[in-house]
Amino acid sequence: MTAAPRVRAASGRHRLWPLCRQCCGVALDPGSARTRAWVAGRGLVVDVPTVTFPGAVYPVQRGTVVDVPGLARMLDRVIGRRLPRHARPLIVVTTPVLGGTGQRDAVRAAVRGLRPRGVLTVTGARAVALAAGADPGRPRLVLDIGAHLTEVVLLADGAVLDARRTALGTGDLDAAGTTCAGMAETTAAMVAAVLRQDRTGLALEALRSGVLLAGGGALRPELTSRLTGRLHAPLHIVPAPHTAAVRGAARLLEAAHAHPSATAASGGPHPHHPLPASVRRPPADREEEDDRPAPGRR
Repeated sequence: MTAAPRVRAASGRHRLWPLCRQCCGVALDPGSARTRAWVAGRGLVVDVPTVTFPGAVYPVQRGTVVDVPGLARMLDRVIGRRLPRHARPLIVVTTPVLGGTGQRDAVRAAVRGLRPRGVLTVTGARAVALAAGADPGRPRLVLDIGAHLTEVVLLADGAVLDARRTALGTGDLDAAGTTCAGMAETTAAMVAAVLRQDRTGLALEALRSGVLLAGGGALRPELTSRLTGRLHAPLHIVPAPHTAAVRGAARLLEAAHAHPSATAASGGPHPHHPLPASVRRPPADREEEDDRPAPGRR
């Protein structure tokens, strides 16, 4: 029989990581090329190619999880041994904006081997904005150029208003004739599509304030130069752009941990302090509001 969870007093709070010994937390960014993980109290401890062994199979391709068991084995191998024995971590994991419910379910299934007590998903674009310290009250355009996937996302009040993606990234440069000029052209066309679709003026306001650029593409001077010329707008490169998504997920993890309802290893959410909407885990059969564009948008 399972013992009833202990309930802390309403005034009880978790101590800040790494001083809190009750909890374990992991922020995870499983990209097509590399997987990065931030562990509470230790920082970024995993930055490895997203491959399984033997055979060097790639379980995530173009932002899509194609091999759930393979990804689960890889995560257990590179993260599981770095967690305290018998730990039940709270996990925040990034997902592509247009991945849909199927991809979020696949990611949750892959991290199940880490025995999480809770799994929160956050779009990579929102994680980037968190890492950049962007004002959530202002509309922002986020451009995330990864190794095999590029996303353009319009955020307002922390929610996704519109999004575009293309299965093209820095790993495709110089392959099959792909150039920085071609990538900049494709990306600019996605931004233009967001501007045409918008009827609120928020996209134009976001463009004028500058585009947040993250991902490995932000480390390519030729690409960033061509993007600036094509977008005719300021380009703000997020600090350490290649790790921005996992660092943003870590910020969300810390926010969830600091909330009075944070779940201790031996307890559950405080009955009088439900998690705020920004960190609340949704029912399994419902999409997270953060992870989908507003109705009527792509």
